[in-house]
Amino acid sequence: MKFSVNQQDLQQALNYCQGVIEKRSTLPILSNILLDAQKSKLTITATDLDLIFIHQIENVEIIDEGKTTSSSSIMYDIIRKFSSGKKINLTLIDTNKLHLESEKSNFNLNCISHSEFPLTDENFNQNEFSIKSKQLLKILNKCKFSISNDETRHYLSGIYFHQTEVEDKNYLTAVATDSHRMSISKTRLDKKIDFEPIILPRKTIFQLCSLLDNYDGDVKISNIKSKIKFELNNSILISKLIDGKFPNYIQVIPKNNQKKLEIDLKLFLNSVDRVASVSLDKKDGVKFNITKSALDLSVNNTNSGDGKETLSVNFDSDLEISFNSRYLIDVASQLDGEKIELFFNDSGSPALIKDPSDFDSIYVVMPMKG
Repeated sequence: MKFSVNQQDLQQALNYCQGVIEKRSTLPILSNILLDAQKSKLTITATDLDLIFIHQIENVEIIDEGKTTSSSSIMYDIIRKFSSGKKINLTLIDTNKLHLESEKSNFNLNCISHSEFPLTDENFNQNEFSIKSKQLLKILNKCKFSISNDETRHYLSGIYFHQTEVEDKNYLTAVATDSHRMSISKTRLDKKIDFEPIILPRKTIFQLCSLLDNYDGDVKISNIKSKIKFELNNSILISKLIDGKFPNYIQVIPKNNQKKLEIDLKLFLNSVDRVASVSLDKKDGVKFNITKSALDLSVNNTNSGDGKETLSVNFDSDLEISFNSRYLIDVASQLDGEKIELFFNDSGSPALIKDPSDFDSIYVVMPMKG
């Protein structure tokens, strides 16, 4: 195997691989990437057995076709330190040494035979649909911060995707919750699709977001019972799904929250962030004391002090309620419009949060006790 590849192209592919490969794998082969040079294309594959990432670089100058595997992190660390656009020459000297050369730099990297690299060959073609990359990225970003970190409830450790129908219109709907807060976001589909509900794991979501950040086009999605495949322009992501039943989230959405507070988004976000700064523990509650003309935000921490800020508002009753400041900041940071709407029932009931400029996303945040 012998080929030359552009530094920038190789660095981008290796950068994506870093998000897939486990830092401390018990199997040495899983620390490696598979390099496959065939017909002027270099295909790079990384896996942790639950997630497979495949990226193809085109117009590669291939002198001798072939395959091998080598350390992803070491190669990435070397490649990223070369100047952008430089030509990188790679040659497989024998079965266990890969020679890497550019300008006056030379490296010999250890290899493991490509035959030991785990690959999958399932047929995903049975259920397939396409969605715009920006649509998919939007609903992922609107929900991913609400994913649970509780390993004991694995079914909450991802985003629940399913097809919904509202007024004869079809949507792909995403939901995430950690039982303290919940995010729901949907995006319109051109037609009804053959798609069973799934729970997509956290790691897959963050890897997919990093790919979508740099891509504008169609994403082809296909799934079989336990796996899902995302196809972008030059990249494929195949992931195992979380095996579990997602809770009935519809019954958690507040139905009787009639007390509406509308406020400037930036003003609200900055005020909550400032007041919360007095507490070293962001889990401290920020207390809302709302009257008909003012919103008093306050935090009181016995170890570090207290803070208070007052905002002018229009509200039709009086209410005292407390929230985890981090939850409010996370939600407010995802809103796109100029306003934020908070709907309340009473001090012990969850708040419903909406973005007036986005009818397709809603958020639910539980209040803190005391």
